Amino acid sequence: MAKNKSSKNKKPSTELTPEEEAFNSANANWAPGHMTKAMNKIKENLSRVDIVLEVRDARAPLMTSNLTFTDKVKGKPRLIIFNKTNLARDEVITLWKKWLSKQGEKFIFVNALDKQSITQVIQVSMDLLKGRAREAQTNLDPNTTVKMMIIGLPNTGKSTIINTLAGRSITKVADKPGQTQKELWVNVGPGLAILDTPGVLPPTIKNRRQALQLSALNAISERIMDPEGTACYLVEHLLKNNAEEVKAHFKMENLTHDLIDTLNEIAKARGCILKGHEYDYERVYQIVINDFRKGFFGPVSLEHPPLF
Repeated sequence: MAKNKSSKNKKPSTELTPEEEAFNSANANWAPGHMTKAMNKIKENLSRVDIVLEVRDARAPLMTSNLTFTDKVKGKPRLIIFNKTNLARDEVITLWKKWLSKQGEKFIFVNALDKQSITQVIQVSMDLLKGRAREAQTNLDPNTTVKMMIIGLPNTGKSTIINTLAGRSITKVADKPGQTQKELWVNVGPGLAILDTPGVLPPTIKNRRQALQLSALNAISERIMDPEGTACYLVEHLLKNNAEEVKAHFKMENLTHDLIDTLNEIAKARGCILKGHEYDYERVYQIVINDFRKGFFGPVSLEHPPLF
């Protein structure tokens, strides 16, 4: 949904138009020129690296994937890193692990802010490379630097992973998509280097739900997505899955499972009142989105594996 000009007290709509249901990237500028160039550079650099690390968000493991990555890195060892596990529900992560294992994927769930968690990335990557070497009946040369390339959507935590592995701040980390604009080689240990790359969005978005999830996870710029749709999606999801956390966070005495009622209660709790005692919904939307991104509603999983 493209960003629209609206009055601050405009009541949010809960109805989806057919166009919104069939939402795709033709409705917004998902892949600007620098992302197309970044994808081409990823393809060019494949011959220079030994393994690809694809970072996704553990709260939406499939929706934060980019099928173009899969097509580009075919034949190259790939490890999928599901980051931000500290923000996702443990029981849902368990379901994802079972489902991913059945798909034959090589994966690991981590918290990029936890050094112990992140060091497992190196071990799993080396085990994967050694396995490939055994299959090819060769051995890894201990005197050769192992080169990794890290890829993923914007704001999935690629730079944080590299900084944690390196033990120092090397790449920029910011709470907005598209911070990394250039490639950067980083030595993260003896005989080990990682190529950081800019975040790249998929060229097409499956549906409106994926667009809203990517917006909530800050992979899509707010200049593109309307905060009303993102905030309303989050509130409805939280009411179904984290209602008690919402009630406690906003110190509500009563909480219904109605979207409009909940937005009004948040407005009252945070003083989002305009002249004439009307609710300032635009401020409410920003509060909901920002508080979700800060983890104030406890662990949240926006997506379950298929068939669960």
